[in-house]
Amino acid sequence: MSTVDVSRRKAWLMAARPQTLPVAAAPILVGVGLALDAGVFAPLPALAAFVGATLIQVGTNFANDYYDAIKGADTDEREGFTRVTQSGLIEPEEVKRAMALTFALAVLVGTYLVSVGGVPILVIGLASIASGIAYTGGPYPYGYRGLGDLFVFVFFGLVAVTGTYYVQAAALLADPFPLWVPPGTVSTEAVVASLPVAALATAVLVVNNVRDRETDRETGKRTLAVLLGYRFSRFEYAALFALAYLTPLWFLATGFGLPVLLPYLTVPYAASVLRTLLSETSGEALNPALERTGKLLAAFAALFAVGLVIG
Repeated sequence: MSTVDVSRRKAWLMAARPQTLPVAAAPILVGVGLALDAGVFAPLPALAAFVGATLIQVGTNFANDYYDAIKGADTDEREGFTRVTQSGLIEPEEVKRAMALTFALAVLVGTYLVSVGGVPILVIGLASIASGIAYTGGPYPYGYRGLGDLFVFVFFGLVAVTGTYYVQAAALLADPFPLWVPPGTVSTEAVVASLPVAALATAVLVVNNVRDRETDRETGKRTLAVLLGYRFSRFEYAALFALAYLTPLWFLATGFGLPVLLPYLTVPYAASVLRTLLSETSGEALNPALERTGKLLAAFAALFAVGLVIG
């Protein structure tokens, strides 16, 4: 994209990458759906979890924009969405300050969640921020060593959904600032429900890494797509979809009603996105597929949350 006539406001919006925000919202939706089903819904902790997750996502986007540029991983040949640091739209130090401010705001919101959830939330919150920075920053960025997929699966899926459920249950069932996980605040259902969110959030990253495979390989960014190739990445993407769509069957088998199968309404859309990833490698095809995978995550999560409540 040409940098001519791009307003400063639009540049900051590009840096924040709002198309990735379904990754932050989806686990909150599912965590709230589970809490409503279990009778432990707490609106203020749920809202704080959403705001905190969004800030961590945006802060991570700023960090990736900044660190990829200064490490040389972003080049003019990259086919993805415009990165504001590499393109010169915003000065590197400004992006770095925005990253620090966004994470500081996440910490501010997190102080309330820590008062509710105690030491477990303190550990989760600090680890989430550290992982957001260390994805592309620091001396050993794990995103450059094939570990990005694992960390997205864990932090934007398992931790985010279970943590959202936990802070709501803790607000109602535990004393302030518990030192450990109080009884009844984490359920098997919460852990299992996190799997489709983890899978589809990771699928968003897979599309990104397939699109950028050639330029990442040239700049030394060793994602799984670079290390293991297109065939593995396509298998991984399909397997993540399979995990997401098998999970509602577990809930059906354990006593939930047919509404837990509402996410299956997204199957035609998922099949269309899957076909694109299985056959394309160009940015022209995969940039829309990246956004569509994010939309699929949001739709799946919303339908799954509704199904859990009424099922």
